[in-house]
Amino acid sequence: MLTRLRSSALFSGAATYLVSNILNAAIPFLLLPLLTRYLGPAGYGEVAMFMVLLGALESWVGLSVAGAAGRKYYDGAPDARALRDFIAAGLQLLLATALLAAGVLWLLRAPLAQALELPPRWLPWAVFVSACGVVVNIRLGQWQVRHEARRFGTLQISQGLLGMALSLLLVVGLGQGADGRITAQIVTAGLFALLALALLRRDALLAFLVWRPAYLKEALAFGLPLVPHFAGLFLLNALDRVLVNAKLGLAEAGVYMVAVQLANAMGLVFDALNKAYGPWLYERLQRDRPEEKRRIVRWTYAWFVVVLLGAALAFQVGPRLVGLIAGERFAHAGEVIGWLALGQAFNGMYFMVTNYIFYSRRTGALALATVGSGLVHVGLVLGLVPVWGIEGAGMAFSISMGLRFGLTWWVAQRRHPMPWLRAVVAGSS
Repeated sequence: MLTRLRSSALFSGAATYLVSNILNAAIPFLLLPLLTRYLGPAGYGEVAMFMVLLGALESWVGLSVAGAAGRKYYDGAPDARALRDFIAAGLQLLLATALLAAGVLWLLRAPLAQALELPPRWLPWAVFVSACGVVVNIRLGQWQVRHEARRFGTLQISQGLLGMALSLLLVVGLGQGADGRITAQIVTAGLFALLALALLRRDALLAFLVWRPAYLKEALAFGLPLVPHFAGLFLLNALDRVLVNAKLGLAEAGVYMVAVQLANAMGLVFDALNKAYGPWLYERLQRDRPEEKRRIVRWTYAWFVVVLLGAALAFQVGPRLVGLIAGERFAHAGEVIGWLALGQAFNGMYFMVTNYIFYSRRTGALALATVGSGLVHVGLVLGLVPVWGIEGAGMAFSISMGLRFGLTWWVAQRRHPMPWLRAVVAGSS
């Protein structure tokens, strides 16, 4: 059995994605001790607010065209030209949504800059970085569905290395502070978007002079129902930093962001595994074999136990690591690290059930679950932060992520039923 597992597409793909994500995650972790010391809490808070803006734009810019293109690959193995034209339609949609987002940000630049405590000049650049990220994700997604994990990892790690090198040059070498870190992100995003386009073109997956309204409509049908879902993700994963900034100040938001970044190490592992698990699961759902489904359910329950044990460990060792990594000025981020890790554990459990909804293509209820959880999160942050400070924000995050997982699991069972109870009974008999 172990030999079969090692040779399986899931194991080999997951291992490659995991190594790639660990290496890619090591880059910001290597930068973290330098950035916290060179930027300080307020400067790190400014970088955090730029990242919050990127998170807000994710719900609109591109309308999930990378995911739509990946899902298109499974539609009866479409011919290369059809997939190429679909990607072209997706890029047209990306351009339209990016221009609209840039226009809205420009009109609202004064109140947004004041709320985020960001210089107004960074607002349109956030749209640029977001759009470039979509282009790179289209290229990565097409490798992912083809199980080309090594190419995926090479591009991902190369982008991270360039971002690190530019950040070191601008922040440490030239002393540009938060501006240097943001500039490094902008330059890196632009260069790798160009590289991604070139790689798509090389593999005959890109055409420019294409007009296929049917594909635009199909991409919109996939992406528009997900806008509320991603808006809910913003409420869950980013708005707390804005509220911490508003209630406690930019410096405290910077401290909180350090804890968030450290806890995100768990999320990066989950994301790596999901990149291999999603295509693997889709193939087995298409086969529709009852015994195979029961085996998937039993593995899923085992995974739930593993991630919850990981969160329990974070409560014990996390606070001691924070001061060591980030420095004394950020040491009290250790107060919140365990709660954030518990929230990330629920995120890892969420990944194991949400793929069934995406496979069904009926994503509207997922959006309701995410938005509902996000609204609960906002209420919890507003209620707990004034009393508990950043620890209250972490508590709110873990409760809300647990709620999202439970609601998503329920929706997944409605959209694509799995033997969640029968598999346990069969396994114990």
